[in-house]
Amino acid sequence: MPDAKPALPDHGLGPFLQDARVRWVACLIALAVLIAAPLIFGPYGIVILTNALLYVVLCLGLNIVVGYAGLLDLGYAAFFAVGAYTIGVLTVQFGFNFWVAFPFAILAAILAGVIIGGPTLRLRSDYLAIVTLGFGEIVRFSARNLEVTGRASGLSGIQDPWLFGWHINSSIDYYYVFVFLAALAVLASFRLANSRLGRAWLYVRHDEDAAEAMGINRVKVKLAAYVIGAIFGAIGGAFFATNLGAISPESFSFEQSVLVLMAVILGGMGKIPGVILGAFIIILGPELLRDLGEFRLLVFAVGLLLIMLFRPSGIWPARRA
Repeated sequence: MPDAKPALPDHGLGPFLQDARVRWVACLIALAVLIAAPLIFGPYGIVILTNALLYVVLCLGLNIVVGYAGLLDLGYAAFFAVGAYTIGVLTVQFGFNFWVAFPFAILAAILAGVIIGGPTLRLRSDYLAIVTLGFGEIVRFSARNLEVTGRASGLSGIQDPWLFGWHINSSIDYYYVFVFLAALAVLASFRLANSRLGRAWLYVRHDEDAAEAMGINRVKVKLAAYVIGAIFGAIGGAFFATNLGAISPESFSFEQSVLVLMAVILGGMGKIPGVILGAFIIILGPELLRDLGEFRLLVFAVGLLLIMLFRPSGIWPARRA
C-alpha cells in the first residue's frame, strides 16, 4: 500500500471559496453572466463564446482521462468525430430525427472507447499515447475514404433539432444549448471526481501497482475513464455537427486533439475551474490578439510558453494533499 494518501483534487474555487455556499453563489453568478452574454456581445462574439463552451465540454471529457486517471490520450478528436459523424450519417443518409440518432452517437462512442481501450489500456505512458494517436488518425482517414461519410467532402445539410416545439437553428439558440451542456459537464465532472470511481482513478494515477495491490482493477477503472471521456466528446460532436450543418474529416484532425490537451494542461490537469479557464484561453486568446494581425499567433504562442515556464502545473492546478 502507498505510504501516503494520493493527492485529491481541490474542487473549491481557491481558499476564498472553500465554503460550499460561496461556491454555489460564484457558480450562479458565472451562469448569470453567461446567460446575459448575448445582450452584451454581438453575433460574432456569441459564435466565439459558443466555440469556447464546446471546448469546455471537450476539455472536461479529456480531463477525466488525463487529469483524473492519468492516461495520455493524443487521439481524443476521434470521439468528437464519432459523435458528429454518427449524427451526420443517420440524419442525412438515413433520415433519422436528431433525437433518435443522438443515443446512437453515444453508443458509438462507448463502442469505440471499448474497442480501442479494451486491448490497449494495459499499455502505459508513451505506448498508450502512440496507440491513441493512431486511433485518431484511423477514424479521420476512415471518414475521408468511406462513401457513407461523404469521403473528403464530408456531409452537409445536417438538420437542426427541435426540442418541445423549439427549433434550435440560430447562433443564440446554439449558444444557450452549449451553456447547458457545459454546465452539465461541470456537474458531471464534479460528481464523478467525488465518487468511489473518482477516488479509484486518483489511486491509479498515483501508483497503478499499489492501486492494484489494494484490490482496484486498474484496467476496468481506466476503461471507465476512457469510455466516459468518449461520451463527453461524442455529445460535443453531435451538437457541433448540427450547429455547423456540415462536417468534414479536417474538422477532427490531430490539431484538435492537441488543442484540447493543451487547454487541459494549461489550465491545470484534474482541476475543473482550471480546465474551464484553459478552454477559454485557447479559444479566446487568438481572438483577443486579432489586432496584431499576422503576429497574433506568434504572440499567443510566446504567451503560452511563458505560462508553462512559470506555471508548469497549469494556471490553476489541483491542490496536493
